Amino acid sequence: MLVIESVSKRYPGGVQALRDFSLTLGPGVLGLLGPNGAGKSTLMRILATTTRASSGRVTWEGADVAREPDRVREVLGYLPQDFGVYPNLNAIEFLEYLAAAKGLEPRAARRRIDGLLELVNLTADRKRPLGGFSGGMRQRVGIAQALLNDPRLLIVDEPTAGLDPEERVRFRHLLHDLAGERVVILSTHIVSDVEAVANRIALIAGGRLVTEGEPEALLRGLEGNVWEWTVPAAALDDLRRRHLVSSAARRGDGVQVRVVAGGAPGDGARPAAPTLEEVYLHAIAAQRAGVA
Repeated sequence: MLVIESVSKRYPGGVQALRDFSLTLGPGVLGLLGPNGAGKSTLMRILATTTRASSGRVTWEGADVAREPDRVREVLGYLPQDFGVYPNLNAIEFLEYLAAAKGLEPRAARRRIDGLLELVNLTADRKRPLGGFSGGMRQRVGIAQALLNDPRLLIVDEPTAGLDPEERVRFRHLLHDLAGERVVILSTHIVSDVEAVANRIALIAGGRLVTEGEPEALLRGLEGNVWEWTVPAAALDDLRRRHLVSSAARRGDGVQVRVVAGGAPGDGARPAAPTLEEVYLHAIAAQRAGVA
C-alpha cells in the first residue's frame, strides 16, 4: 500500500509544483495523467525518494519514505523522464553495473538481464555501445533497468517517449502483464497509453489532484455532456470560442465535430458516448477555469 498524504512541493524561487496532493494506491496500474508542467514528474521523484516534499508525507506499507527511504528503494523500480546512460558501455555492461548497485547476485543478475533484453527486444543489440542507440532504444534500456530487481513498486515517467508505435504497444502489454500484486504508476500526458493499461486514473493539473477513479466511473461522470454533429466549416472558429471542441474532422458536407457541453450546443447536435480523452480535456479545462 502506498499512501500520499497532503503532499506539497515548493521549489526555490517560489514555484509551487504540488499542492496538497493526496492519494492511496494498492496493487494495479494507476495512470497519472496531466499536461506538461502539471507536477507529475515532481510527484514521481518524491515517491522514488530522489527529492523531498515541502509538506505532507508518503508512506510505503506504513513506513515514512522520507525518514526510511531504504524501505521503498529496495522494492522500487524507477524509470525517470530524463533517463541517462553511460555511452561507452554496452547494454549488458550497463545493466550489470546497475544490478550490482542494487545488490543483485552476479549470476542471477545475468540471467535476469538476458530475459529483460529479450523482453524489450534488444537481444540483437546487447553488445553495442549505448552511445550508438537511438532514443527509443535507450528508453527500452531504461525500462529494462527499472525491472532488474523485480520491483513491487514500479514508477515509470513518460515511458513511451521516443518509442515507435509497435514498441509502444509492446510496452503497454508489458505493463499490463506486470501489474498483478505490484503497485504500478504510469505518469504520462498521452491518454491512449493510460486508456490501454490503467485500471485506475488520476488527473493532475496545476499541481492538484483534479479527479480520480476507475475509467468506467470517470466516463459515466461525463455522460450526457458530449455531443456530435456536422457544422459548416465557417462556423468552426465560433464554435471553438463558445465550447470545448474535442475533435473536428472535415468531410464533404462540412466538419464533423464533438463538443463537451452541459446542454445541446447547436441545432442538430446529438448525444454521444464520452471518451477518456474528453474526460481529460473537460477536467483540465474546468480546473483552469477555477471550478474544479
